Amino acid sequence: MQIKTISQKLKGKPTMTEGTAYSILMICGISHFLNDMIQSIIPSIYPILKDQFDFSFAQIGIITLVFQMTSSILQPFTGLYADRHPRPYALSVGMCFTLAGLLALAFANHYLTILIAVSIVGFGSSVFHPTASRVTQMASGGKKSLAQSIFQVGGNGGSALGPLLAAIIILPYGQHSISWFALAALLAALIMVRLGAWYKARMQYVVKHPQRKPALNNHISKRAKYGALAILVLLVFSKYFYTSCITSYFTFFLIDKFGVSIKASQLFLFVFLAAFAIGTVAGGVLGDRFGRKYVIWFSILGAAPFALAMPFVGLTMTIVCCFLSGLIIASAFSSIVVYATDLMPDKVGMIAGVFFGLMFGLGGLGSAFFGWLADKTSVEFIFQVSAFLPLMGIVAGLLPNTQKAEK
Repeated sequence: MQIKTISQKLKGKPTMTEGTAYSILMICGISHFLNDMIQSIIPSIYPILKDQFDFSFAQIGIITLVFQMTSSILQPFTGLYADRHPRPYALSVGMCFTLAGLLALAFANHYLTILIAVSIVGFGSSVFHPTASRVTQMASGGKKSLAQSIFQVGGNGGSALGPLLAAIIILPYGQHSISWFALAALLAALIMVRLGAWYKARMQYVVKHPQRKPALNNHISKRAKYGALAILVLLVFSKYFYTSCITSYFTFFLIDKFGVSIKASQLFLFVFLAAFAIGTVAGGVLGDRFGRKYVIWFSILGAAPFALAMPFVGLTMTIVCCFLSGLIIASAFSSIVVYATDLMPDKVGMIAGVFFGLMFGLGGLGSAFFGWLADKTSVEFIFQVSAFLPLMGIVAGLLPNTQKAEK
């Protein structure tokens, strides 16, 4: 009886409105913050695992591969299942997998056990992103880009904070201290019960209050839609290969070229991350106002002048170019996801899963590629090469219009 009472309190009494449900969007953003914070601690603990178990770099690479396989590649499939069989409380269930994986990782004493643990954590993430994106769009009240950007900036914040917390908590106290992050997973699971209750009520509301809506983008042929999706994949490639170079190697670039301290280089990297967070929200607002195609076009291509200039200017202008390139290029992702789901409105979960999977997967591949290239050449050279990636944004001009600018 007491368990039922607690469950009812967690679920609350969801209210349905026709406008934008900002409270639900904030819960989505907080949930994304906690989920991505937990995910980001996995790479942060590699030095501990390598030293404690004497792993080779190849074994560390396999851990990354297993983690990426479950957290990235599974997302389109869990998204497709969410489209066909909506499960309102799948978010909480997925976070329970993450919680179990964290506890297993905290006390794992064998390589196979570690692989199983990170795969469970990754699976929890693959369940979260597609379903949470569906809820985000349902709560948007038509402001889809803004809603997606609120959701996305939560994830960006969690990804930035995770390694910092790992350095404060896990590095000094060792592997077992990973279990403290299970509290964050438990908190997220409880928050997601409220999210699931709203999702369930919303689906029931739609059934009882059906509304006739015009088919989205029925003027675009199926072939053109698949062509547009291919262009979006290319744009995600250019965006996340470029940003992976910045996030992974900008500190080394500043130290090598300008001789700044490690602490100063980390502060300058924070400038880029802060600009990225601001740009994510701004991109959502502008996408709803002026049209997502134009925000995508400007976001990728508009970062090119600053990216191209950055390897050749002084320290002050390098930081200015870094800030502006991060601010501009960050505005694309929420518009890309919403644009893609507008092309396939009946497959929101699957499409969101594909693009979130690409985001994680390409970011990891980009970091590995530029690390290899830096070993063969120099850190300064990889910044000169990566600076050309935003020029690929020119192909966004080939995207068909999927919406009119909202007044």
